[in-house]
Amino acid sequence: MPSERTSSTSAIDDTIALVGKLRSEDASGAAAFNAAYREALVRFCWGYLGRMEEAEDAAQEVSFKVVAAGTSIPEHFRPWVYKIARNHCLNLRRARERRPDDEWVTGASQICESLTGNLTRLARDEMQSQLIDCVHTLPEDVQEVLRLRYAEDLSRIEIAEILEIPETLVKTRLFGGLRKLREQANDLDRS
Repeated sequence: MPSERTSSTSAIDDTIALVGKLRSEDASGAAAFNAAYREALVRFCWGYLGRMEEAEDAAQEVSFKVVAAGTSIPEHFRPWVYKIARNHCLNLRRARERRPDDEWVTGASQICESLTGNLTRLARDEMQSQLIDCVHTLPEDVQEVLRLRYAEDLSRIEIAEILEIPETLVKTRLFGGLRKLREQANDLDRS
């Protein structure tokens, strides 16, 4: 009896097929990429930009860049996609800083309003809000590593490749960030 394929093997096979379509500039490649990555890219970009509209636009731009890369798409596809997204978002933030006249609203409440329904809003409790506040007290480089690892489910090796830092530094930031969050959660429990 043949053994069942694991979901990670299936995901790898799906990624290989997707990369093949994109490299061959198969018309279905763009649609397949958007189906597989759009939601994750919007979420990822929102983490950098803080506004849902900007995140959606950024995800679209990233998708265009990925599809336009065609035959130059590298073997390490997933880290490469997130690196493009990160660099695009950082460029947008730099451009935003050069335009002081614009009003930019950031905060966790925007994503909650945009992505959640009435029942979810009712179910959200104060502890989750406090945890979000705790995460925002961490340095941005630690928040970035935590977001890539736990929200985007990237490996430490992939994160190191995206951020162009040693894997040991990724491990240090993950460990330090989680330790700090545990300490803050313990402080919240005592109060």
